Amino acid sequence: MIDAFSTPRNRKTLILLVICGLSVIAAAAVGIDDNPPGILLAFLAATAFVLAFVHPWRTARKFMFLLLASVLGFVLFVILNIIFDSVAQDPATSGALLDLIQSPAIDALNLIIAMICPAAFIVGAVGSVVMFIRNRRQPA
Repeated sequence: MIDAFSTPRNRKTLILLVICGLSVIAAAAVGIDDNPPGILLAFLAATAFVLAFVHPWRTARKFMFLLLASVLGFVLFVILNIIFDSVAQDPATSGALLDLIQSPAIDALNLIIAMICPAAFIVGAVGSVVMFIRNRRQPA
């Protein structure tokens, strides 16, 4: 039988995903409402989640795309959040739409996006600089 985590790359991915899961559990146990340790644990979970998928990358260009995608994702998230908030405050909004916008699932999705986009930004920025320095040509 072939072991799915027999290569070092797959083991790193598994380790990072385990760190992500443990950080999420710890953040939930500590609490993230106005609690800096809980917020840092949630950010660590988001960073480990992003790193689990991008650690095999070896070019600065891929990390620059991650940086750009995280910025665009965060801007889109802010715009949609403002639109949903204004729709929720409009008295003419139907009850079903209001229930959907104010549901705990949407709040959880907002929290996930608010944590993953900054983590992806930092990983993209650091990764692009490190890979640029690592891959630049050495003068002969």
